[in-house]
Amino acid sequence: MNITEALLHALKERGAREVWGIPGDFALPYFKIIEQTGILPLVTLTHEPGLGFAADAAARIRRGLGVAAVTYGAGAINMLNAVAQAFAEKSPLVVLSGAPGTAERARGLLLHHQVKTVGSQFRMYQEVTCDQGILDDSATAPAIIGRVLRNCLEHSRPVYLEIPRDMPAMACGPVAPHAPTPCDEEAVAACAAEVLARLRAASRPVLMVGVEVRRYGLEDRVAELADRLGVPVVTSFMGRGLLAGKGCLQGTYMGVAGDADITHAVEGSDGLLLLGVIMSDTNFGVSASHIDRRRLMHAEDREVRMGFHTYHDIPLEKLVDALLAALPEGARACPTSEAPEAPAVPADMNGDDAPLGRNVVYRRGFVADDAPVTPDDIAVLLNDFYDGVAAGQDPFPWPLACDIGDCLFTALSVRPVPMVGPGYYASMGFGVPAGMGLQVTTGRRSLTLVGDGAFQMTGMELGNCARLGIDPVIVVFNNASWEMLRVFQPETSYSAINTLDFAAFADALGGRGHRAATRRELAAAFASATTERGRFQLIDVRLEKGAISGTLANFVAGVKRVSGVK
Repeated sequence: MNITEALLHALKERGAREVWGIPGDFALPYFKIIEQTGILPLVTLTHEPGLGFAADAAARIRRGLGVAAVTYGAGAINMLNAVAQAFAEKSPLVVLSGAPGTAERARGLLLHHQVKTVGSQFRMYQEVTCDQGILDDSATAPAIIGRVLRNCLEHSRPVYLEIPRDMPAMACGPVAPHAPTPCDEEAVAACAAEVLARLRAASRPVLMVGVEVRRYGLEDRVAELADRLGVPVVTSFMGRGLLAGKGCLQGTYMGVAGDADITHAVEGSDGLLLLGVIMSDTNFGVSASHIDRRRLMHAEDREVRMGFHTYHDIPLEKLVDALLAALPEGARACPTSEAPEAPAVPADMNGDDAPLGRNVVYRRGFVADDAPVTPDDIAVLLNDFYDGVAAGQDPFPWPLACDIGDCLFTALSVRPVPMVGPGYYASMGFGVPAGMGLQVTTGRRSLTLVGDGAFQMTGMELGNCARLGIDPVIVVFNNASWEMLRVFQPETSYSAINTLDFAAFADALGGRGHRAATRRELAAAFASATTERGRFQLIDVRLEKGAISGTLANFVAGVKRVSGVK
């Protein structure tokens, strides 16, 4: 066994299903071994940012390791933004990079792709990964691989492994099987007991779930926990798509921009339990009132913070298991009491009044007429579509990928389905490669919502679909604008971009393009796109200037109200 084989076997044993890669000269030796051994299939794309986004999305939807393999310098540095997003949004992405060999470093010459020093790239990646290692010694490589991959899994954040190009074929021993870091079981039990005591003492308990619940594969267990607790359950903005199809879910918390009853319940709770929720501005920045942290129970980053004290080294999965163990099946620990009447506010973002205690009603009943298409029309069409596919044996054969912008806010008006999107770091360009990543890693045809600006950043990756044997459906919000930026500053002109014919672009890349400016045209295009198989489908939706979703309009108004910005 050599170093590359040992690494590939360790990745596979820890849940990786493929290696996403773009070759380069420093990476050619280990790429050759990846291809020859077939331990993990190699999936190649054409631009490193898209590669990182695809591997990230694969990790998010499958709840396992994503792997992105690149060359030194021009490859790895080009992928830094995608890795930074994976770090900020807690995705377990493994970055493999080639590097100059020992003899090359000793010549005293500046090496191509070198920035400042040979180690500059390693130091850059220290900022966007939770652990790093250089596999320059076959004796120490197994231990380094084991440690780095363990931290990737346990912290659900990216890691970095550098392979000098004279090392991939060096003989090496196997990597020991994954062994989780032990934790203090008594501390976990004490923490769980305190959480339950606080929930039982609360008159208005609420459970909010966030991204770590999926990262650690806890959705089924958390749904069971919610049932045994008998408390209202919501997702954070970033946690949208969690608990899809679970009867316990009430909706998504979005502060002043969202459903009034959900907002009132969360912000008025005297026993708010956050499981795996990132305390970010996108999750809580539109809160009309400060969350009372003295009554908050927050489990994230292997810590549980309650009031003025913290339990350290408490893995989320251990806490959930301890809570389940302490609660008998069939009994509700703290049945929800009637919440105080919420203050009068405008209708919620879905146009339906849905009190907490039952799922938010998402608009359905698409009307195929000659009216111009709006983003909200797209949400209604998708709700009808997902209602239809949910009637089949598999309720979620179409995972959803979203880019940043109004497409992501539109998705918040779509019934909960398995979804990935850049809800916090918010880097444009995620959607198209993410949708491709979803189909490659799950084998299920994917749906992608993307704006015209973001599409121009990574849309060329669709040219790889035929070679990869995938046929995703992409819906482009084409309004010749970075619309989410324009709504914050409508008086400016620099948010405008060119009007492009994306349908023609799809045809040129080997897919099929559709154009839709009216609701009738959209219905026909969507039906055709979701029926035809064998090539990717792109629907170029021509939106009128200023047409935005009700969700985005509420969000912008809420941010301005909370921040005092006019």
